[in-house]
Formats: sequence, structure tokens, C-alpha cells
Amino acid sequence: MKALLVVDIQNDFCPGGALAVPDGDKIIPVANSLSEVFKHVVLTQDWHPGGHHSFATSHKDRKPFDTIEMPYGDQVLWPDHCVQGTSGADFHPSLDTNRAQLIIRKGFRKQIDSYSGFYENDHETSTGLTGYLRDRGISSLYITGLASDFCVKWTAIDAVKEGFGVTVIRDAVAGIDIDGSVKKAWEEMKGAGVQVALSHDLLTS
Repeated sequence: MKALLVVDIQNDFCPGGALAVPDGDKIIPVANSLSEVFKHVVLTQDWHPGGHHSFATSHKDRKPFDTIEMPYGDQVLWPDHCVQGTSGADFHPSLDTNRAQLIIRKGFRKQIDSYSGFYENDHETSTGLTGYLRDRGISSLYITGLASDFCVKWTAIDAVKEGFGVTVIRDAVAGIDIDGSVKKAWEEMKGAGVQVALSHDLLTS
């Protein structure tokens, strides 16, 4: 059985948001079309408390996109984004969320960031998504969302590690692209065993 996993299509990751992915909103019509052909749809949502440790404003003399060392590894420092209860954390109003059966909120622990829909960035603290999918007999995941070089990449690679067949839908993702990070992300995903498809292949099959 297969499921569509829609990663972080939120206001702050779309044009005009605090951490906007260039043209991030352009994937929304594709994601909406895909959600209509999947029986199982799951959404992830970045959900940070104010003062999250991944925010540049939480570190003196640091600026957005600097990298620092955290107990769990390297951490890119971000502009404040997707703060709980703010409009920036809301799903983009054009995203059709009606068919979603589950919303996984991540990044709500103040001391640790969370890119993946499966684990916090310590690679140990689970979101519970694996158990949910297995309980429903889902073995294949198709992924759309933002951003391809961070949350999509980490989610896809973790899904492979958890034993799922994983396909990222190339025209249904978009990236931030920090120093070539999008190209590197595609290489890492393919190296991990992630498959790539176009939405047309799914919508016409």
C-alpha cells in the first residue's frame, strides 16, 4: 500500500515568508492534484517554540545561515520561522489539507531541530510516523513538499532507512539551495536508494 507524504508546505516556506523557498508556492497545485489520487495522505508541519535553538536570534553575534556545532551535530542557523501559533506556521492557504489523515508536528523541542518527518536531528527521537505507517500496512511513500535540500531530503533518506520504498516527486518539491545544497541533496537521496518520478507518471497511471 502507498501513501503521499506532504512535507512542510507552510506560509513561512513560501514567497513572502520568513524562510521562503524560491517559487515554493508553485508546487502546491501539483501537491493538491496528487493528494486526490492517494488513499492515504500525511502532512508534516514545522512547529517551533519561540527562541528555538536553531534560530540565529538565539545565538549572540550569529546571523542566519551560519553553521554552529550542536550536541547532535552541525546546525544551520535559520531566521525565526514557523513559530507555534503564528500565521507563518500555518499551512499555505492554497494547500488542500482536507484529505490528510495525520499531521506530524516537528521541531517543537526547543533544544533540537527536526528536518525529518521521522526523527529529530539527533536521529534517535522518533516522531511516531514509522509506527503509524506500518500499522496501516503502508510500504511505499511518495514525497512532495519543501524544502528539497533539507526537510524533504532528510525525510526521504530516513524513510528508506526505516524500510519503506521511497519516491520523491521531482516537480512537486523545491529547494532553498545554499551553496549548491539542492544538487547535493539529489545526489544524497539517489545514493540512499530514493527513487525519483514526475507527477505526470502518477496522475496518469
